[in-house]
Amino acid sequence: MSEQSTGLARTAQIVKFLLKYRSAGIFNGLESDASLQDLNGDASAPQASGKPDEFVDDLEALGPTFVKLGQALSTRADMVPPEYIAALARMQDNVQPLAPEVVHEVLEAELGVRPNKVFAEFDDTPLGSASLAQVHRAVLRDGREVAVKVQRPDAVASIHGDLESLRSIASKIDRGTDMGRRVRFSDWVNEFGRALLAELDYRQEAENLQRFGDRLERYPQLVVPRPVWSVSSKRVLTMDLIRGKKVTDITGLQRTEQPLGSLAEALLRAYLDQAFVHGEIHADPHPGNLLLTNDGRLAIFDLGMIAHVPPRRRDRLLKLLFASVDGRGEDVAIENISISTRLEDFDEERYMREIGQLVASYAARSGSDTVSEGRLVLDMTRIATACGLRTPPELSLLGKTLLNLESICDALDPEMDAKDVVRDHLENVMRQRLRKSLSPAGLAGELIEVEGLVREAPRKLNNLLTLLADNRLQVRVDGLDDSKLMENMQKIANRITVGLIIAALLVSSALMMKVDTGARLFGYPAVAIVLFLLAACLGLFVVVSVLLTDHRARPKEERGLH
Repeated sequence: MSEQSTGLARTAQIVKFLLKYRSAGIFNGLESDASLQDLNGDASAPQASGKPDEFVDDLEALGPTFVKLGQALSTRADMVPPEYIAALARMQDNVQPLAPEVVHEVLEAELGVRPNKVFAEFDDTPLGSASLAQVHRAVLRDGREVAVKVQRPDAVASIHGDLESLRSIASKIDRGTDMGRRVRFSDWVNEFGRALLAELDYRQEAENLQRFGDRLERYPQLVVPRPVWSVSSKRVLTMDLIRGKKVTDITGLQRTEQPLGSLAEALLRAYLDQAFVHGEIHADPHPGNLLLTNDGRLAIFDLGMIAHVPPRRRDRLLKLLFASVDGRGEDVAIENISISTRLEDFDEERYMREIGQLVASYAARSGSDTVSEGRLVLDMTRIATACGLRTPPELSLLGKTLLNLESICDALDPEMDAKDVVRDHLENVMRQRLRKSLSPAGLAGELIEVEGLVREAPRKLNNLLTLLADNRLQVRVDGLDDSKLMENMQKIANRITVGLIIAALLVSSALMMKVDTGARLFGYPAVAIVLFLLAACLGLFVVVSVLLTDHRARPKEERGLH
């Protein structure tokens, strides 16, 4: 089977999966469009089951790309119903382990030497096996016990093929559905693809481990395994082996014997620091990526997918979350609008009202009745999409991260009020930023800006007056694009001209039917038939041109301040 036919078969398989769940609320809005049916070409699409657990099972069956896709979808409350998000959060990524000889081949290809030259011991039985990689225990020649993460040989090729299929489907959906134009699936798939391919380069994950470890040193309750750079490469990651118990396996008796509230608070504060001080959001801090170590600390793993937030966007997100925990609904709505894209049908009045009600309801609850901050943020994105506002992906990711952190904190200490911890830490971050802006270094930077403005002002004012005196001052107003306008006018004029010619040919053909010129074609005067066929060909050409080259006008969008 050729590579092209294999790709088409894979695309058809993915489309059938989407069609199966189109009426279950997944990617809400696709059920009323024919774009996926056109791609599938098969009228016998499977019926939607509407069962979240079956949806997750089908995702897992599609392979590693879709396991990661499911993890990414769990951050999109604007695209996936809450019950499906809960099921996606429980996704398992366990597969049959690779044969030991295959693992050794990858190690030798990546490290350049046989594994026994690097490791004094290497356990062929993996500690864990996932769709993209598996982890083995090993001991270095110096006696250091390590965990070795080895990438599966076919991982990259499989993911590249699936991403191409997803891009093709997403572009079709964007052009043919209202939901596609609202959410922009193509942009989301491209961002997902970049993040996934970056995760396959273990050198980046090693850098993340090193950077997170350095930054979390101020939190002694937390530990991040350090990478071993000399035994790491693009497809092999060697790091410290840390033993402990999964957070989800902690019993009530253990919480009684060993209070874990300080660990939960340190974890929440550390991640808030990473997001709002350093501008990095760990994309998947679920309970399976955390261990309670034997010495009573919390170990953080799997730092392959890290989202980087630009400084200005980071400031806006900080203000938004701070206003949320403070119960200021109007400020939350304004900040969200400032970082989002307003679509043509954006209903600002409805959006302001619903966000105000949501935040007020959140602020009114306390204690065991409190609403999760993560759930609050995800509900904001859902309301925004319903009102015609496209939120930035960082907001959904922040909401999912907070939701995961709160579930971890609940497992460690069910009595902890995460809302109070978040509010207190955000206040500390705001105070630190204010002190930094008022520090001698910060004030010096502002004075340098003012000094530059004062120095340049006379020259710029002189230039302005010179242009005004010479009558050369010009004001440019961006409005309609002249070239586009002329191009469209010419297209209209050309089609009107062709239409008139077609009409003239048809009339001439009808008139010539009554003139017997001697020569006949299909039993009719030859000249009349030739004129008629020429008119038909021109008409067909115009119809094909309209279908192939004319596109629906792109909906008007207005970006926020970001």
